[in-house]
Amino acid sequence: MAKKVTPRFRKSPFRKTYIRAWRQHRNKTLQQLADAVGTTHASLSRLERGKQPYSQALLEALAEALQTDVASLLMRDPSDPEAIWSVWEQAKPGVRRQIVEIAKTLTKTGT
Repeated sequence: MAKKVTPRFRKSPFRKTYIRAWRQHRNKTLQQLADAVGTTHASLSRLERGKQPYSQALLEALAEALQTDVASLLMRDPSDPEAIWSVWEQAKPGVRRQIVEIAKTLTKTGT
């Protein structure tokens, strides 16, 4: 009978987050961020790798420590220079108004 082979690297059981990307974007170590939110670096590492679930309270603490919002931790890669939010963050208020008007026009006309 053939021996069953267990894969060495398993898919993460939890949804992907951008917590690690945000931590690196803010130049924080695992230990610094863990200390800031009151958890261990090991727990935070498991969370970043998708091996441990997160709670709303932990996400809110992480977002505050990383100077962002909860939605960004879950959906936005801060290192993607082509992402619309990266462009938005770099724009001055007057340019932001222009971006909004252009986006409205594009969505209305489809061109």
